[in-house]
Amino acid sequence: MSYGQGGPPSQWDPWKPQSQQPWNGGVGSSQSPDWAALAEASETRHKRRRLLFIGGGAIATVAIGTAVAVAVVSANGDNRAAGGPSSQLPATADLPSPTGTVPSFAPTSAPPPLDPKDFISSAKKDRAPLGPDVLFPGTQLTMGETVYKKGPTADTRDCASAAKATLPKVLTDNDCSRLLRVTYTRDDIAVTVGVAVFDTEAQAAEAKRQADTKSIIKSLAGGGVKEFCDGAICRSTTNSYGRYAYFTLSGFTSAKDVTEQDKTVFTTGNDLAEFTFRQIRRRGEAQASAAANE
Repeated sequence: MSYGQGGPPSQWDPWKPQSQQPWNGGVGSSQSPDWAALAEASETRHKRRRLLFIGGGAIATVAIGTAVAVAVVSANGDNRAAGGPSSQLPATADLPSPTGTVPSFAPTSAPPPLDPKDFISSAKKDRAPLGPDVLFPGTQLTMGETVYKKGPTADTRDCASAAKATLPKVLTDNDCSRLLRVTYTRDDIAVTVGVAVFDTEAQAAEAKRQADTKSIIKSLAGGGVKEFCDGAICRSTTNSYGRYAYFTLSGFTSAKDVTEQDKTVFTTGNDLAEFTFRQIRRRGEAQASAAANE
């Protein structure tokens, strides 16, 4: 077998520039290149280039990571210079977790507030002390710019004995258990307030319904207050709240009749009726507040 001129064919190395490609012909013959060998060599070359590229990328990544680490250490070094710990980095447990669970709270509902009226609507719950000086304390009453002087008081278990005309029957039929009275004066005007006490709200409401224009309480004089509304025409009012029915009787201590033109008498009676309502309501509020704090 002939190898042509120059001896046997040299080994061709695609990575050596001086190596020769092998030929398939003999001496002097025009031979075609070995295309299979060329393709194999090209593939080998591309593989080596890819390996070099991958290796270089990994080295670059390590270099970038090192640079970031150095920057972090350097930043912590600045904190140490400002007085931070010299060799401690925050532990993982000390760092806030971006995926931490948001705390949840069970829904709560406050109990409904106690209704003050419940405590003055029946004798079973209305247990606070009661008397003329409890509902009407002090020696005088101020409503707006008007001052009313407090006069005599009375407290009776015989409700009918402190009433007149058609009121005694109304109080008796509805089982009135107690009648409190107090008188206030302003110049020559006097007003007696009567508070009838029942066991239930229904009884007080019925007493109010049954009362008519002749259902009046007896005026209360004494302690410097002259007799009034004894034979003279006076103005009266009737109302109820909770287990209490309350009445007013307003007139002149001079024994003259009250007419529609006597607006001061009407205002005085209205003021005392309003004050009585507020005192009864406050009684319920005080007991509701005490029960809520138990």
